[in-house]
Parts: sequence; C-alpha cells; structure tokens
Amino acid sequence: MNIVIVRFCKFIVNILKLLNQMSNQFSFSQDEMNGIVEDTYKNIINECKNLIRETKCPDEQIIALLSLVASTFTPTLSKE
Repeated sequence: MNIVIVRFCKFIVNILKLLNQMSNQFSFSQDEMNGIVEDTYKNIINECKNLIRETKCPDEQIIALLSLVASTFTPTLSKE
C-alpha cells in the first residue's frame, strides 16, 4: 500500500486526537487505544487495500474517500 494513504490515516487520527484535546470531553483509554482503536485503524487500512486491489483506483481516490469519511465526523461550525 502506498505510504501516502498510511500517512493520511495517521493524519486523520492525529486530527481526531487534537479535536478530543480541544473539547476536553473524551479520550480513549490506553486499553481502548491498544484494542478497538488499533483494530479499527488496521481495518480501515485493509479495506483501503481491498478497494485498490478490486478497483485499481489511484491513491488519490482513496484519499478523497477518507477525506469524505473524516468530514462526516468533523464538527459543524455554526453562527450564533
């Protein structure tokens, strides 16, 4: 798998960590980080590899898809 996708996934994880720190409302426990969070990360990587293998799509398409997924969880800023 291309290093660009791995770096992008790590970037998304870091953004989520920063959002959690900024909101100070939630953070994963060490057990969760070593369990479900790590498993989820690995599953995302594997599914991206499967998508590339089955569709022969370029890495840029995977990045666009991951960006769309990330935007689903990005807080919406609204005017008050």
